This record gives sequence, C-alpha cells and structure tokens, in this order.
Amino acid sequence: MLNLSELTIGKTHTHLMSGDFSARELTEAYCAEIEKKNPALNAYLEVFLGARADADRADKALKEGNAGALTGIPLAVKDNILVKGERATCGSRILEGYRATYDAGVIERLKKENAVFLGRTNMDEFAMGSSTEHSAFGAAKNPHDESRVPGGSSGGSAAAVAADIALGALGSDTGGSVRQPAAFCGIVGMKPTYGAVSRRGLVALASSLDQISPFAKTVGDAEILFRHLRAHDPMDSTSAPESLWEKHPPRTDAKRIGVPRHLFAEGGVDADMQALFDAALERLRGEGYIIEEIALPNLRYALAAYYIVMPAEASANLARFDGVRYGLKKAGGSVLEEYEETRGAGFGDEPRMRILLGAFVLSAGYHDAYYRKATALRGVLRREMDEAFGKVDFIAMPTTPTPAFKRGEKMSDPVSMYLSDIFTVPANITGIPALSLPMGSVLRDGVALPAGFQFMAPHFGDSSLFAVGKDLEKLIAPHR
Repeated sequence: MLNLSELTIGKTHTHLMSGDFSARELTEAYCAEIEKKNPALNAYLEVFLGARADADRADKALKEGNAGALTGIPLAVKDNILVKGERATCGSRILEGYRATYDAGVIERLKKENAVFLGRTNMDEFAMGSSTEHSAFGAAKNPHDESRVPGGSSGGSAAAVAADIALGALGSDTGGSVRQPAAFCGIVGMKPTYGAVSRRGLVALASSLDQISPFAKTVGDAEILFRHLRAHDPMDSTSAPESLWEKHPPRTDAKRIGVPRHLFAEGGVDADMQALFDAALERLRGEGYIIEEIALPNLRYALAAYYIVMPAEASANLARFDGVRYGLKKAGGSVLEEYEETRGAGFGDEPRMRILLGAFVLSAGYHDAYYRKATALRGVLRREMDEAFGKVDFIAMPTTPTPAFKRGEKMSDPVSMYLSDIFTVPANITGIPALSLPMGSVLRDGVALPAGFQFMAPHFGDSSLFAVGKDLEKLIAPHR
C-alpha cells in the first residue's frame, strides 16, 4: 500500500519512471484517501470523474517514454481556475452549476505534461476571505486542528496538500491567499512575480493583484510546479514577455537578507512566532547569510491601500455575474429586478460588502479621495521596495502574525480577519515574488500548529527565492 505522506513530486516522478507503481494506482490511492478524509475537512468541493482517465493517459506517456516531471502527478485545482467541461463555482451560489467552456492557460500547460487533476477545492467566495469560511458550500478545516481554519482564500488547496489528499495544488494569491493558508497548514506556498504565470482562465477578483500560484510539500516541489507554470501567454495581456526574464537571470550570490522589524509590533506578531522567526534567521546567519535590519516606512500603509484597490477592482469584475449570461438566474418583473434578485440570492455577505465598498471608492465623490490616492501609494511602495532591494537580496518576515485561528473567531470582526494578511499583501501591491515555508510550530490549546517564514525577492527574482528557501528548509527540518 502506498504511503502518501512520504511522497513528494520529485520522489513520485522517480517511482513512476522506475515502474514501482503506475499513475492509475497512485490516483486510486489519492481518491481513496479523499473519500476517507474529505468529509471532515471539506477541502474538495468535487472529485473529477476524469481523474482516472488522466492517469491512464499518463501511464501511456510513461510507457512510450514521453513522460515529464509532472506526468502522472495528482494535483488539486482551486475552484476559480477553469478546467474545460468541469464545474467552476468560485465557492459561490451565483455560479452553481456552471461548467467551464475552455481550459485556463495553466491547465493547458499541465495537460500537455499529462498531470492528473483530482478535483476542485474549496475557497472563500470569489477569493474574498482569509479563512475559507466564506464559501457558499461550507467552511474548510485545518488538518492539524479541525477546530481551526486552513486560511484563505485558497484554504481547500492548502488543506488538501497538508492532509495528503493531493501531491500538489493550484491556488490564486491576491493578497496572500496562497502564502497565508500555506503557513497555517504547514506547507510551501509561492506567489510568483506578477505576470510570470498566465491569468487566462482564472476568474478574476482583482486583476492587477491576482496571480495563480503553486502549493507543495517542499520548496523543491514548488519550484517544479512553478517552472512548468511559468510561460508567456500571448492571450493574456498581463503576461510578462520572455525578454524580461532574459534580463533577470538567476543569481547564485544572493546572500543579504533585510528584516523590517519595525513592522512586527504593528502587525501584532505573537511572541513564540517571533522566537521561531529569529531562530530561523540565526540558522541562516550560520550558513553565511548576512542579516540586517531595514526600514520600509511606508509599508505599514500597504494593507490600507490593498483594501481600497482590491474591492474597487472586484466590484468591476463581479458586475458580469448578472444571471443573463451564465450561472444562477432569478426571475423578476423587469430586467433590473431580475438583476437585483439574482445578485441578492447568489452573492454571500462578504462579496456584497466588498462590492459595495468598491463601488463607493470608485464613485464620483470619492474616487480622488480614496482610489486615486491608493493607486499613487502603490507607486510609492514599489519604489520603496526597489530601493530596499538595491541594498539586500531578500526581505524576510513571518508569513502571518499568528498561527491558524479558530473557526468563527474572526467572522464578526472583518478588520481583525484582514490583519492576518498584513505581511503578505505587500508582495501583491508591488508585484514582487514571495515564498512561504514552514519554520516550526507553536502550541495553542495543546496542539502544535504550523508557523510560516516568508521571503520576498525583487521582480523576476523567483529562482533566487527557491534557492534561499531550500537552504532554510534544510536548516529547519532537523528542528521540526
């Protein structure tokens, strides 16, 4: 019997190439594990009927000698990434029953690799949330403690990898929606440089912030996924051309780490989380890394800017869900009534709140007072980060101020919920890449809960992130 907890993407590829087991046997093992664990976790909203057919195609490629690093690898897909012929609801009733008519750009690439798609994972409705409690189809749970959240909005994908019911997964990161749940669930989550991975076929929350991103058990596995996802997509106007990557080749001498400690008190970092972070830095120092404090005085405003820009873009993007073209449709006495009835019944409380907030900051009387200033601040923050990266190679912070919180704990206090993204949002606002990996665990109510360490790098410095992440991973592993 396969021991799924011991598998990584790298190890599994070796086993598949050696014929130790087939892709079909591997997929059957994951499907059996999903059937056993998912009723408690609610990580998956649906297991794809085509998963076994995917595995058979992978076995054919293996037999014919056409296998790549992801051939036969079972992956989970967040419910806002389109897989042709499969449902895609974005965790919302307004898209209940909708089936994708085309593959997302990343799915096209993975299908060429003969990866196996296990199913679609739970998420906060339209990626609006930090806990996966805002799903219209029930909250997802943290595999380490089912009374706690797995993070969000990509909590289902994170929980699936952490619970060994997927070998890797895709999520979307708009303000930390991959890195925060990765930290809460004790796995690796990577947010690429904006434009590195095609956004075509990702149902948009905030178009200038969203980025499809990988989850994995190890930094090496995340790197494998990223390398197969990264490519210029001529059908995506935000996709970075190859020429930009050629101007930023991978570095092997990146050793300077900047730490903006002045932000930690404002972010409310728990004392034991801070201790883990400091211990990790000391281990890196022992390996020849140079650690120095840096000042990022305007970064404290990144979260405020994010919660203006994101709802503004969301209110525009979600206007298309009106019951006329696809998804839920509620009858009304007029076109306007039909529109109101459909959106009233289809959207939950969190999307309604953010749509209203976005419409407000874009309105004629407040556009200059809020949205224009937030947009200007993005430019200030990007310049500040660029200046910092002129002195250091990486910026390091805890991924989150606290470990996973209890389900229901922050539902009545949205500001407290939003603060869990305080250290992840800067990467999205400025478009830089960031990586979260486990740095140990802290005790809460007698349960060891994972904590995450986050590296940020300059634009197109994604490869350097994997190098420093692997170094820290090796140093942390003996102490976990």
